[in-house]
Amino acid sequence: MNKGVILLACASAVTAACRQDMHDQPKYKPLQPSSFFLDGRSERPLPPGAISRDALNDTDTFHTGSVSGDFADTIPMKVDRRLLERGQERFDIFCVPCHGYLGDGDGMVARRGVKIPATFHSDRIRQAPPGYLFQVISKGYGAMGDYANQIPPEDRWAIVAYIRALQLSRRATIADATPEARAQLEGQP
Repeated sequence: MNKGVILLACASAVTAACRQDMHDQPKYKPLQPSSFFLDGRSERPLPPGAISRDALNDTDTFHTGSVSGDFADTIPMKVDRRLLERGQERFDIFCVPCHGYLGDGDGMVARRGVKIPATFHSDRIRQAPPGYLFQVISKGYGAMGDYANQIPPEDRWAIVAYIRALQLSRRATIADATPEARAQLEGQP
C-alpha cells in the first residue's frame, strides 16, 4: 500500500509540471479586434489575385455540363482515339460494376440484387444530350451516387464520349463502315 501512495505522489509531481502553453496560447478568434494591426482587424484581407480553391473555372461548360442553364449539346473536348481509350478505362473502373461492360445495366451489382441501373441503349438515354450524362456522373441520379470528387471533369467527359461510342456501336450497320473497313469486315483483300 505504501508503494502505491509513493507512486501516486510521484505521478502527481511529474504531471503537475506539465505546461499548458499549447492549450492556453494567445490567438485571435474570428472577427476579433486586434491592436497589433493598424486597421484593427485580426483577420487579414486576401492578397490581390487570390483564387478560391473550390472556385477555379467551376461555372463553365467544361466543369458543369451546362450552357446557360441547359445541358450541353456537345462534348467540350476534342473527341479522338486517345479520349475514347481513356473513357473506356475510366468506364471500366467506375461504371462497369453497375452498368456492365456494354452499358446494358447488367453489372455485378445488379446481379447481386441491387436496383438495376439504366441501360445506356434506351431511347431516353440515347437522346439525352452529353451534358445530361456529364451531370449524372457528377451529381448522381436515383440510386447512383455522385462521382464529382472521384473523377476529374476531363475523365467524366471521356466517359461520356465512350458511352456515346457504345451507343453508336450497338446500332451500327455494315453500311456505316468506310469502304476499306467494309472490305476488311467482309474478308475481302
